[in-house]
Amino acid sequence: MTLTPQSIRKGIQIKFNGNIVDKDVILETSKNWTEKQISIFKKFLKQGGKFKIQNIRIEITPPDQILTSKGEKPSGKMIAPGADQRF
Repeated sequence: MTLTPQSIRKGIQIKFNGNIVDKDVILETSKNWTEKQISIFKKFLKQGGKFKIQNIRIEITPPDQILTSKGEKPSGKMIAPGADQRF
């Protein structure tokens, strides 16, 4: 089993041995990987990091997430209190 083009999203920067690669190179390289190696690659796509598969140093940088001032993900839309509500 190989990776599908849909598994690699926009905004993710992937480097093989220090060089930025495109989706086609990743898909071609993944044809030689085992199921376990593909599973590890997919996990790192979500969280980012550095690891090695078949002597290829892979570095994945996921897109930056928008965080609140507390460093947490936003919970959704904010509701401002109305005139009849107090803090």
